[in-house]
Amino acid sequence: MSDNTGIMSNRTLLQKADLALSELTSDGGLLQPAQAAKFIKVMIKESVLMKLATVVPMKSPKQLVEKIRFGSRILRAGEEGTPLPNADRSKPDLSKIELDAKLFKAEVRLNNEVLEDSIERGELRQTIMQMMGERIAVDIEEVGVQGDTTSSDTFLAQFDGVLKQATSNIVAAGTVPLTKGVFRDMLKTMPSEFLRNKKQLKFFTSVDAELDYRDSLSDRQTPAGDKNLEQDAPIAYSGMQVMSVPLFPENLGVGTNETDVLLTDPKNVNFGIWRNIRFETDKDIQAGVMIIVATLRIDVKFAHEPAVVKATGVKVAA
Repeated sequence: MSDNTGIMSNRTLLQKADLALSELTSDGGLLQPAQAAKFIKVMIKESVLMKLATVVPMKSPKQLVEKIRFGSRILRAGEEGTPLPNADRSKPDLSKIELDAKLFKAEVRLNNEVLEDSIERGELRQTIMQMMGERIAVDIEEVGVQGDTTSSDTFLAQFDGVLKQATSNIVAAGTVPLTKGVFRDMLKTMPSEFLRNKKQLKFFTSVDAELDYRDSLSDRQTPAGDKNLEQDAPIAYSGMQVMSVPLFPENLGVGTNETDVLLTDPKNVNFGIWRNIRFETDKDIQAGVMIIVATLRIDVKFAHEPAVVKATGVKVAA
């Protein structure tokens, strides 16, 4: 009898959960535009890189993003009342990048305790959106950084991330900890046309590499050195902020103790998220578990890869 009562209790609770999630799972589970926008905002807020990058809400799984830029001089010596000859007229670079969003799924199981608490407070939908959005943001950042189509990890093999995509401007650090010398060499390697707005550029690296550089600054017997040691204040090189991204790998190289550094304008990184985000639910009445499956499609591309410098072989101190 007690078992039957328990099953009925589970059934009642899951029915309430179904009712609470009905707006999320209507229309086959497809989020309404406002819901999808809210979910994307949660993901952006929880990501280090995405909140600085360009996020493109895609209208379809494949989308072309136009980029318009002038890569060389467009002014010419002129004469009053005389048009420029054809040879002196400039055309912008109207090339495009293609975002090809790949399918990802997440399955979450919530037990009675979580469901009951959230239902009583009337916050089940918010709990689901917040909890899954936070974790999915971390996962998106991981594949966005470490993605590699040759990886044995099927999650990371969906597409190449920003580290794999950066190939035009490479600095071999030589298996040394992160120092100002590495940053100097990266700046010298960056094509001059992309250095006109230096303040928009940022260095991105792993947590431990950033700590090593911060520690090297704290060795200076100055008030600024003490500040870098005692406070979590932003650090910079030549006016460009050095930022740690938790999902940057620290197991690269022969000794699996190296990481990479990227130098670019973060707006050069495009995160494409297809707006058709889906939440579907099922339930295990016997176990008292609500099953929620989220489905979304994402891609990450540089708008202009030549405007990126990558340093390799940066040793991470043990």
